[in-house]
Amino acid sequence: MTQLPEIDSLDQLRELLRHLPGPDDDTAKRAVSLEPQLTKPAGSLGRLEDLSKWLSAWQGRHPPRLDNVCAHVFAGNHGITAQGVSAFPPEVTGQMVANFLAGGAAINQLCRCFDVSLVVDEMALDRPTADFSQQPAMNEEEVVHALSFGMQAIDRKADLLCLGEMGIGNTSSAAALCQAMFGGHAAHWVGPGTGVEGEALAHKTEIIEQSVALHAPLMTDALEVLRCLGGRELAAIVGAILAARLLRIPVLLDGYVCTAAAAVLQVFQPGTLDHCAVAHVSAEPGHQRLVQHIDKKPLLDLGMRLGEASGAVLAVGLARAAVECHTGMATFHEAAVSNRSDF
Repeated sequence: MTQLPEIDSLDQLRELLRHLPGPDDDTAKRAVSLEPQLTKPAGSLGRLEDLSKWLSAWQGRHPPRLDNVCAHVFAGNHGITAQGVSAFPPEVTGQMVANFLAGGAAINQLCRCFDVSLVVDEMALDRPTADFSQQPAMNEEEVVHALSFGMQAIDRKADLLCLGEMGIGNTSSAAALCQAMFGGHAAHWVGPGTGVEGEALAHKTEIIEQSVALHAPLMTDALEVLRCLGGRELAAIVGAILAARLLRIPVLLDGYVCTAAAAVLQVFQPGTLDHCAVAHVSAEPGHQRLVQHIDKKPLLDLGMRLGEASGAVLAVGLARAAVECHTGMATFHEAAVSNRSDF
């Protein structure tokens, strides 16, 4: 099994990101060559056919398998909540983690529905990141530790990894990351999150605008953007995505916060998210812009904005459907059905 490297500094991470493995082209070709033989008009299953090819290419095997699908939720607290940017207090992060562990949240029901195992990791909830309206959210040691934790935490035998988060205040972090990486005004990226509206939403937008401007001199690349404006759970997601790439595990990304974390990798090194699919487009307006910037077409659009990997796990149903159709359908020859090529 692939040995995951230990990351001790951002410079070491920068070097690693420049030398990542690609997909297995041979298994992708095998998936493509099988599709026209199956008892259906060519291309008639649309994006399900793309999914089966993608799974084969990144698992490095054909046919693809989904025997072990894992959802991993990272939870962290944010100092920016001191600025009144969320409708809920930071204590809710820990309370929701307890709810996950007790089986009472939406993610628990979805995991049971789609036969997905769930792991929830708390990222030092008693030590929120610094208030990034005043100073960088993390120093280098803190962000590297969170990244490394995410790398080592995932199930190395997973066939498919669903990533998500929990953290009061983290839509502010996501919006700040996106403004810093892709430009525009904060209003383009800030949304209601847990239900902020009216004057409170205007205040949240102003805080993000000022914070991005404050750290502009420090944000020399996307990893520094993550350090200045991110959170521990976002950094852990970045680490988990990187580990999945090294281990040949395809990844389903959840909504706005998860995709904003992932975008750090794409901005730093284009192509780093090729093993990732965006499971759904969130009701958060910033997410709709973000997926365009990273050139990803979400699998679902259901108006969801819950987080906690809920959209990612919901999309597992599509992945399972893709695999079952690709591996279970009869060929024209097996079914004694005439193919148009027979005429």
